[in-house]
Amino acid sequence: MPGYLLQQGATVLCMHGGQAQPVTTNMRVKVSGQPIVTQQDMYTISGCPFMSGSNPMPCVTGQWTSAATRVKAGGLPVLLQDSQAACTPNGTGFNILVTQIRVKGQ
Repeated sequence: MPGYLLQQGATVLCMHGGQAQPVTTNMRVKVSGQPIVTQQDMYTISGCPFMSGSNPMPCVTGQWTSAATRVKAGGLPVLLQDSQAACTPNGTGFNILVTQIRVKGQ
């Protein structure tokens, strides 16, 4: 099922509400004037309030585990609105709240 491509300015949060931002490596392909994000790109997370008991255990980074199967940029699969990720150190995922709505991929 096609989904919208993620771009650098998409609103992505960890499952606990921390703000996730991509460290984008592909600056050649843009959508809505912003670089797209590929599966290889790491996300950094700030403001995650997660606690394990009384110990802080905030999400710090996130790596994507699924991406488009048919669309690539620079030979790398692009991220879609339904792509999945795992955050370190606790293994939870991302919530993709807002993305561009012009380009879809599969």
